[in-house]
Amino acid sequence: MPAIRPADPEELEQLVAVEAAADRLFATVGFDLYPGPGTIDGLRRARAVLVAGRPPVGFAAVDEVDGSAHLEQLAVHPDHGRRGIGRALLEAACHWASRAGYPTMTLVTFTDVAWNGPFYVRSGFVPLVELGPGLAELRALDRANGLEDLGCRQVMVRHLGPAGRRLQASSG
Repeated sequence: MPAIRPADPEELEQLVAVEAAADRLFATVGFDLYPGPGTIDGLRRARAVLVAGRPPVGFAAVDEVDGSAHLEQLAVHPDHGRRGIGRALLEAACHWASRAGYPTMTLVTFTDVAWNGPFYVRSGFVPLVELGPGLAELRALDRANGLEDLGCRQVMVRHLGPAGRRLQASSG
């Protein structure tokens, strides 16, 4: 398992390439993703960018939305998939968020894609029904970009800290 660590600034261009490669997996389920991978500027603005390996083979980018940590992106290069790297990155991102004082981690995902919705449910995330203005804006952007036309999208939340650990233990 590659070590998880904060990204070095000079690695951000590589992360865009990792995301582009990971996004190609969506073609296997009939999705043509738009607007495509994130940007170096977007990664620079993130609250945290954690990577797996040197050079990076995967990353998690965390922003803040509505007072919660928000998993903006989790991507693993397909050549390194199915080895637990995505789960390790997700857990590291949740640990970072908890240590930074965030009570929850949110994300927006496709509910019916195996490496999306079901993966996050197994990782302790549950659907979030009441959205704050920032999450509502992200959902509107999804609709504007045509992501809703590809499949069902859902906002999910995971409670962090001791209460979150109890919730996860009882749900699965």
